[in-house]
Amino acid sequence: MPNSPSATSMSSPGPFAAYEWMIALRYLRARRREGFVSVISGFSLVGIALGVATLIIVMSVMGGFRKEFLASVLGFNGHITMEAGAGPLTNFDAMTARLIKVPGVTRAAPIVDGQVLGTQNGVNTLVYVRGMRPADLKSLTTVSQSLTQGALQAFNRDTVIIGDGLAQKLGIRRGGSITLFAPQGDVTPFGPVPRTKPYLVAGTFKIGNNLYDSSFVFMPLEEAQDFFNTGAGVTGVEVMVQKPDDDIAMLPSVVAAAGPGVRPVPWQDINSAFMGAVQVESNVMFLILSLIIMVAALNIVSGLIMLVKDKSSDIAILRTMGASRGAVMRVFLIAGMSIGVTGTFLGFLLGVLFCANIDSIEQGLSALTGTSLFNPTVYFLSKIPADLDFWQVTSVVAMALTLTFLATLYPSWRAARLDPVEALRYE
Repeated sequence: MPNSPSATSMSSPGPFAAYEWMIALRYLRARRREGFVSVISGFSLVGIALGVATLIIVMSVMGGFRKEFLASVLGFNGHITMEAGAGPLTNFDAMTARLIKVPGVTRAAPIVDGQVLGTQNGVNTLVYVRGMRPADLKSLTTVSQSLTQGALQAFNRDTVIIGDGLAQKLGIRRGGSITLFAPQGDVTPFGPVPRTKPYLVAGTFKIGNNLYDSSFVFMPLEEAQDFFNTGAGVTGVEVMVQKPDDDIAMLPSVVAAAGPGVRPVPWQDINSAFMGAVQVESNVMFLILSLIIMVAALNIVSGLIMLVKDKSSDIAILRTMGASRGAVMRVFLIAGMSIGVTGTFLGFLLGVLFCANIDSIEQGLSALTGTSLFNPTVYFLSKIPADLDFWQVTSVVAMALTLTFLATLYPSWRAARLDPVEALRYE
């Protein structure tokens, strides 16, 4: 009878039934005779785990480096710098008042920039001087929040504020002095005379970017105008906007507010070489490290092919007992995907834990080896950054699972195509 209990109990199980899982997982367990197959499976699992973990760590560190570097650069410099086409800007006060009224502009400040030689205690180094008003320096929160106590109050005509790294390089303590040497100074009948002037150090700043901490000097705007011979003008007006990535779209309105004879310089033009290099390096590293996962997936192929050959008699018996080709194929798909999913999950956990504790790991390895694994003077950051991006991690996991699935298709298809008669002929 079609509705009898016996008919219901004899109905065929659906795809990925319990017995398919049982057989697949049993095949993965090591036995004396299949020990080599299990070794290959173990190496495949470890290879996928290491590949996924390495890819997550490298992409997170590179993404963190880009994010931290841009945050320090864009928090320190203007997102758009308005420069004069020729000579200093003389109408900068009116220009600044117009620029600050542009929707989306959060800050506008006149600046005087120049490169000079800084010297003290017999040490000479090239420094970058920026002249700013005390109120404008206070509004630059990236710097003002890191100033030593009382630095802004002492920031006047004959004082400067220098980076903490520069102070250490020149051996300058608070209350000490630094001598600045400008090649182009006063003009005499005999030609330009270099200008040299000592300045008291009112305080130091430390933003965590060694590029600025070790080479930057802030000087009062009026003193910078005299020191660099700009007269009553400035070299530019730096503008900050709410969303730095939208600065290009805001250029027309900002240029219109600035007036004629002004050239806008967005931050992308200044940092284009760095951003391009980071993006290319990120893409290349992703491709290279993906090969680790691909090699591990090929190990799965070889391991499953050997397993199919070793289990040919078992496959034939399953077929003669009524198992379909699809069921046999699913058995080996489960076996291969179990390796891939387990390896991917372990690699994901390892990568996330490594990124979460990367500073402690770096300090431990540095202490163990007696060397500095992350030199701030080379990488411009005070610590190793790691930014776990959800979509990057998801793409790595998805790629590992996809490669594992593709690696299992051919061995599983071979197992399903096995002829039971040929397999059992010589048994």
